[in-house]
Amino acid sequence: MNTQDLIKSGILESYLLGLASREEQELVQQKMLDDPELAAYVTHLENDVLSYFDANAVSPPQDVREIVHLRSRKGNAQKRKHVFNRIPKEENYNKGPYLEVEVSDTYIKVHKYWRPAFIIVFILSKIFLIAGLYYYFKSSGQEQEILRLKTQIQQQK
Repeated sequence: MNTQDLIKSGILESYLLGLASREEQELVQQKMLDDPELAAYVTHLENDVLSYFDANAVSPPQDVREIVHLRSRKGNAQKRKHVFNRIPKEENYNKGPYLEVEVSDTYIKVHKYWRPAFIIVFILSKIFLIAGLYYYFKSSGQEQEILRLKTQIQQQK
């Protein structure tokens, strides 16, 4: 495979992006050692890809950066609670398309209206359980009373 075939095939781009197979990587590296023009072309292509990525990069909010930085530090053995502030700490903070979020811990919280709803459902289930048991025992007591009265009637005859 000559240099022009290598350029047209797209292997160089996949090599730069880390998507090339082991054989393709070895082929590109060998060709770059043999052909200094190809090595210069790959360097130029790499610079173009990097400038494209830099131009189209979206930076995360400052609070997310701080959390990632804290989590990435080695020796940080303890889990820490992170707090997002609604007011940006820097004056030149670019809001962009991000939502401002306030989080006081790392646990998932249920919406504030679901908690009372679950409590009400729990209490109602206990009330219905008690009412069901009450009426069950009341009906069984009435059945026993009916049987007692039937036996009394039969004895009087």
